[in-house]
Amino acid sequence: MGRTLLDKIWDAHTVRVEDGGRCVLYIDRQYIHEVTSPVAFGGIERRGFGVARPSQITATADHNIPTVDQHLPIEEPESRRQVEALAENCARHGIEHFGVGHPKQGIVHIIGPELGFTQPGMTIVCGDSHTSTHGALGAVAFGVGTSEVEMVFASQCILQTKPRTMRITVNGDLRPGVEAKDVILYIISQITASGGTGYFIEFAGSTIRSLSMEGRMTVCNMSIECGARGGMIAPDEKTFEYLRGRERAPQGADFDRAVARWRELYSDADAVFDKEYRFDAADIAPMITYGTNPGMGMAVDASIPADADPKALEYMGFKAGEKLLGKPVDYVFVGSCTNGRIEDLRRFARLVEGRRKADNITAWIVPGSKGVEAAAKAEGLDKILAAAGFELRQPGCSACLAMNADKIPAGKYSVSTSNRNFEGRQGPGARTMLSGVAVAAAAAVTGRIADPREVFDL
Repeated sequence: MGRTLLDKIWDAHTVRVEDGGRCVLYIDRQYIHEVTSPVAFGGIERRGFGVARPSQITATADHNIPTVDQHLPIEEPESRRQVEALAENCARHGIEHFGVGHPKQGIVHIIGPELGFTQPGMTIVCGDSHTSTHGALGAVAFGVGTSEVEMVFASQCILQTKPRTMRITVNGDLRPGVEAKDVILYIISQITASGGTGYFIEFAGSTIRSLSMEGRMTVCNMSIECGARGGMIAPDEKTFEYLRGRERAPQGADFDRAVARWRELYSDADAVFDKEYRFDAADIAPMITYGTNPGMGMAVDASIPADADPKALEYMGFKAGEKLLGKPVDYVFVGSCTNGRIEDLRRFARLVEGRRKADNITAWIVPGSKGVEAAAKAEGLDKILAAAGFELRQPGCSACLAMNADKIPAGKYSVSTSNRNFEGRQGPGARTMLSGVAVAAAAAVTGRIADPREVFDL
């Protein structure tokens, strides 16, 4: 019987299988940031351990940092302490660190692929659930807890049970106005926020292959929002061209040899998955969430389902059966490790070009890295945004999770291109509606929930 892509990568990195079936899994790269690493550093130091392979660890500050005035000290004491601790710990253990102000700083799941650290066939972990993003390049990537971060520090290995396999196939051409974010929000709405629990998902099909690499990252980023351990997409020519010439990717003849290896990373034709789903791209419309988990999603012009969770609707201030179209919005956030890449900023800027931000809207347009920020300015996107009444902020996680100054006030509505809409996720009492960039842009210029296909004639 053939093997899945997960099988091929997982088995190649299994050092041994322990009694009970848990694997000692070798990790090619660990990403760390300021939130989940301090306790792990303290753990190895109390035990008298060093970091086994510091060259295979990459650190950046992202969650706690402000997205304006980054040249000034961080005002919030705990955030400042965590950012400073990361810098000190990395210096003490010889780990490369991209701190605030560094030209390579950014959200950890954006700079990894952007700089070429993330490569096909790798095993990758981070003390952050959205590590699944890196699976878009054909890697086995997943989030881990603090004790597991410590394991990798000490041994470059982790104890892990091999997940079951799921394949989600999407075929067909996407309709006008539909983005990668809509694809994954649609999938989660169909299989629910727990439908992937216990599985590692491989996304396949002509629709997935048609996505750009940045679109694929958006899809894999949110694979955990249906409960999956991670998500991945088999590498192809788009993957190889994306990596070609990137700073930390192989160069020259080494790159050609790497590509020859990467071409072997696919699920065999006779591979059997534990579970399979198939979807038709023609069924996918621009999406928005109405509740308090990412599975509570619907087409932007649809009505809230009659059987929607009453508790979630009470929190959101909505009613079953009503439409969201026309409802006023207070905040729009474009950014995060889901939609903070240059393609996202390009799309938003082109949609709002020649228009004006609605007066009732506070908008945070946040690049995911210094590289994205520099590219946006080089392309003049900052000027397009400014002419439309928007400000291009500085890189960071921003309003995704309310661990910095970018918080949505209680009771206010946010259309957000981030990945989670849990109660209080963007601030205590904040009401979050997840969407793609086009739906966010439509809200930003109209001040309400609107169908981008109508607003922008898509």
